[in-house]
Amino acid sequence: MTDDFSQFDDIDGGDRQFVTALARGLDILACFGTQDRFLSNQEIARRTGLARPTVSRLTYTLTKSGYLLRDEGNGEYRLAAQVLRLGFGVLAAMSVSERCAAEMDLLSRAANPYVTVALAERSGARAVYLAVRRQPQAVSLSIEVGARLPLFYSAIGRAILAGMGEREREEAVRAGAIEFPDEEGRIRQCVDDALQDFGRFGYCTSFGGWKPEINSIAAPLKSLDGTTVYGLNVGGPAFLVSAKELHEDYGPRLRQTVERLGGN
Repeated sequence: MTDDFSQFDDIDGGDRQFVTALARGLDILACFGTQDRFLSNQEIARRTGLARPTVSRLTYTLTKSGYLLRDEGNGEYRLAAQVLRLGFGVLAAMSVSERCAAEMDLLSRAANPYVTVALAERSGARAVYLAVRRQPQAVSLSIEVGARLPLFYSAIGRAILAGMGEREREEAVRAGAIEFPDEEGRIRQCVDDALQDFGRFGYCTSFGGWKPEINSIAAPLKSLDGTTVYGLNVGGPAFLVSAKELHEDYGPRLRQTVERLGGN
């Protein structure tokens, strides 16, 4: 594998202000999933598409900076507590979570006790959960704050896309096509479906589109200053939360919730 800058060239568009090394370092931090405790340089290289020597230098630097910890036994890396400072800083700045808390509680306590209600924001080609509400049932979606869902295939991601302006939405599609070049056709079809859903229902749907066993609907919710688009989602296991119930019961509730929050 060569030390290829091409993916970053596509992202920065030749912008001389763009710092490629910083973008690479952030990509390394972002490649750790919720189920990952340790990752090797080889696995990080596979996930990011970066050359092994580049990954080795960046993981060394991130370790020295306190963002990664290295296991001396196997040489693998895990996220360090320093990363939490970034996350808590982001959450502290997001008054939207507090703004939505009471309404999310109401949605989660509605007719079906097995639904999960979530709020997310876009990060690259993912929708990242900022807040989650559910009833303490035995069967529900075990998705927590920080979970990353596919932007184009999940209802919550499609809602974010539907709430964007055309230019921002095209930029998101282009970024997704760079990351998943074999899926550009499917990505664009999903965006078309999202816009069609939103025009028809006032929210977006994903009935088995992300995972066959999950049904969800979601609506875009804008920050009060109009600069950020979030997704507000209601969903659950398909065998307990049907598409019909989501449309007939939760669809109107979801639209009313967004209206009360003043975010559309």
